[in-house]
Amino acid sequence: QVQLVEFGGGLVQAGGSLRLSCAASGTIRSISNMRWYRQAPGKQRELVASISSTGITEYADSVKGRFTISRDNAKNTVSLQMSSLKPEDTAVYYCYADVESTLRPRGVRLPSWGQGTQVTVYS
Repeated sequence: QVQLVEFGGGLVQAGGSLRLSCAASGTIRSISNMRWYRQAPGKQRELVASISSTGITEYADSVKGRFTISRDNAKNTVSLQMSSLKPEDTAVYYCYADVESTLRPRGVRLPSWGQGTQVTVYS
């Protein structure tokens, strides 16, 4: 089994910063893409940022220049540094990883999700 646990959500004033972290554990052979999604009340879940195993990053237009995704492959962690936060960034943030588990044949990757962490930005 694979577990993803997020840390670092909270309440912050507009213009402030927060850092989210996510740690993957369990029967992990390797992890390819790691991503952060978010879901605001009444809205669909959206992709915020992604990072490949080689460090290639992509960002939603709404967060470019404000958010930075990074990962530590040795520790199976991914982080999201959020700066210049806006009220519209308020959402539950979810960590995601494409995991190759030791319980599955090589090359088979399973999508794994964290439980989510609330980020609230007030003006």
